[in-house]
Amino acid sequence: MTVAQLGQLNLDELPPLRGSSRTLDRFQKLEQIGEGTYGQVYMGKEVMTGEIVALKRIKTENEKEGFPISAIREIKVLTRLHHENIVKLKEVVISQDGNNQLAATKESSDNNKYNGGVYLVFEYMDHDLTGLSDRPGLRFTVPQIKCYMKQLLTGLHYCHANEVLHRDIKGANVLLNNNGSLKLADFGLSCSSHLCRENFTNRVVTLPYRPPELLLGATNYGPAVDIWSAGCIFAELLHGKPIMSGRNEPEQLHKIFELCGSPDEVNWPGVSKIRWYNNFKPARPMRRRLREVLRHFDSHALDLLDKMLILDPSKRISAKDALAAEYFQMEPLPCDPKSLPKYEASHEFQTKRKRQQQQLNEETAKRQNLRCPPPHARLPPIHHSGQVLQEHRPERNLSMNQLQRPLPTLPSNPYSEPLVDAGLSNRYPPSMNLTVGYNQTHGVQAQAGGTSIGPYPPHGRVGPYAASNMINRSTTPCYAAGPPGFSHRGPNPIANIRNQQYGWQQ
Repeated sequence: MTVAQLGQLNLDELPPLRGSSRTLDRFQKLEQIGEGTYGQVYMGKEVMTGEIVALKRIKTENEKEGFPISAIREIKVLTRLHHENIVKLKEVVISQDGNNQLAATKESSDNNKYNGGVYLVFEYMDHDLTGLSDRPGLRFTVPQIKCYMKQLLTGLHYCHANEVLHRDIKGANVLLNNNGSLKLADFGLSCSSHLCRENFTNRVVTLPYRPPELLLGATNYGPAVDIWSAGCIFAELLHGKPIMSGRNEPEQLHKIFELCGSPDEVNWPGVSKIRWYNNFKPARPMRRRLREVLRHFDSHALDLLDKMLILDPSKRISAKDALAAEYFQMEPLPCDPKSLPKYEASHEFQTKRKRQQQQLNEETAKRQNLRCPPPHARLPPIHHSGQVLQEHRPERNLSMNQLQRPLPTLPSNPYSEPLVDAGLSNRYPPSMNLTVGYNQTHGVQAQAGGTSIGPYPPHGRVGPYAASNMINRSTTPCYAAGPPGFSHRGPNPIANIRNQQYGWQQ
């Protein structure tokens, strides 16, 4: 190690590490499974043992006052909590390699040349509740919902009994594994409930799960904030999607008032003293419609949900009392966690990324269809020169063999040659004398009483007064096909008189 001169700092080398803390080199990153405001989460593997773990990188490059307070809070709380429904913090490791893929970003490398990353090592969980719920076609059973809710309330009861408020209960922070175990995670916003409540912040809990007291600006609250969030998760599991999801605080409050009624001094004593109550007070009173809107729920589930989503936090049921609710005692009972089905790993980060990629693919496909629209179903196909345009709807009197056979190429002059059999059925009786050109003889009598027809000239119709080319017609009408310009008519007495007058042969 080089020694710096007097009055100068040695910035070329790091001081030697002291203590028994392990570094990130003991782990191998596999893939990213989560990302939040305070860091990224990766699935990793311990090199020596092969154990799969979760590595949560703490963002420090944007911190101006040292280590993030959220990470300190999470480490402090998880070292106190040891429960089967609380995620286990295994250890804290650091990375000093500035070029490491998981270490500090390049943007911060100039100001923090040796600012190594800090990682919290957790036990790995296969899913989170949001990622698992977003799987296409997946619907939880009632025993499965009871199993999950019982574990969720058990974990909350343990936290509240140890005077810890989670303050960010949502589906992404409820972890599951393929053994059926449920664990609460992400205690970065947690706090101790025994502290002075007057200084609590109300900017906690993700918006769709935030209770009304925080939306109205309350800073004095307790464990009831977690119960409201758990009630929103309970309704989401039963309903298949969030029941109250606003885009901002006013819209979220409006959705709560529409379902749970508007607050007043009768149903929530002291609500008018909350600092933002007058700003968000609805123009007209709204009645509570929770049982009406969610009437398709089981009656016992609706009773428990009604107690968890009460506006007044002092009347809200506790986690301990919720565990003793009749809902968990009635058939069907909560299933054994080990009997739950096993799913492919599903985290919110992964499912969201897949959904975004799917939407991108659909938009790309739509743009391509607009550029090259397919031909209309009722329009004929594109006709190329030298090919015959086929009928879109063939005539019904043609047989299947005739439909399958290709149509012939017709001559440019339709009157130059007779239409002999060239892919079509013969249009004339077998006894006809189909001679090319003009025939000076009389027409040939058709068989079976058909029309007596003669050949036709190569250019147009014959003049009406040419004695040698008149067509003799029989007295029996016929609908047999004839050459172009041929008219199927019945007997004409006037024509017979004219034939006798001019001496035309009948």
